[in-house]
Amino acid sequence: MPSLLLNFLVGGLSGMGATTIIQPIDMIKVRIQLRGESKGKTSPFDVAKEIYHQGGMKGFYQGLDSALLRQAVYCSLRIGIYYTLNERSADENGNVSASSRAINSLLAGAIGSGIANPCDLALVRMQADQTLPEAERRNYRNVIHAFKTILKEEGFLNLYRGCAPTVARAASLNLSMLFTFDIFKQALGERYGQGTKTNIAASYLAGFFVAGVSLPFDNMKTKLQKQSKNAKGQYPYNGLIDCFQKTIAREGVTGLWTGLPTYYVRVAPHAMFTLLFAEFFKGLFGVNAK
Repeated sequence: MPSLLLNFLVGGLSGMGATTIIQPIDMIKVRIQLRGESKGKTSPFDVAKEIYHQGGMKGFYQGLDSALLRQAVYCSLRIGIYYTLNERSADENGNVSASSRAINSLLAGAIGSGIANPCDLALVRMQADQTLPEAERRNYRNVIHAFKTILKEEGFLNLYRGCAPTVARAASLNLSMLFTFDIFKQALGERYGQGTKTNIAASYLAGFFVAGVSLPFDNMKTKLQKQSKNAKGQYPYNGLIDCFQKTIAREGVTGLWTGLPTYYVRVAPHAMFTLLFAEFFKGLFGVNAK
């Protein structure tokens, strides 16, 4: 297969594999962020008990089909584009500068998340549905039903509700994940040699940057995508900036990092598994992406 297609295949398989493992933690993370709006308890153990009480073990995998579809689109693009741009940015010796890696990771994350936003919207709504009063629940049966319902009741443009924070989150996440992983991998590899241990260590270190940098945008994304009109026909938030302002006014600046421990437990392992899967599939398919 052409190198370009293999880059995207590696990205999609890596993201889907990581998501299958991490989905229960992601479910808890979303519920914690939504509890922050009402100043409810944000203990991950309380949230986990509530999810289990409402739907058993199946409740932790609510929206998995949407999550996998999102990764098939989003991760294929953000990793595939990143590898492809790096190939185009390499010098005659095959080396890619740190500045080029940073720019490429930002562009890849923004493009991939923008295209995949409808999948992300459906996922957040399906995960948040049980937190709404019964009369306000959307009751999406699956991701396809979610798309059809949104198109019918809200229109095409609403598939891209929350797109701005989604793109901002993805750009920051891609930069803090792919860029830092490559930097740590190169530095550790020069000292200890390349291999599985170096990949694990580099992905572990990258996970810290991913969590701290991307959580505020992830928090805003969740709130914007979950929101529905009130009795006056108005949405609680009028965009990304308004959501930031109201969150800080209601929860304080630290509210931007509500659920950080759970988010770290979710996003850092997801980043690690994605990066490790990517290295595995690159070796399996003979991909020489930088």
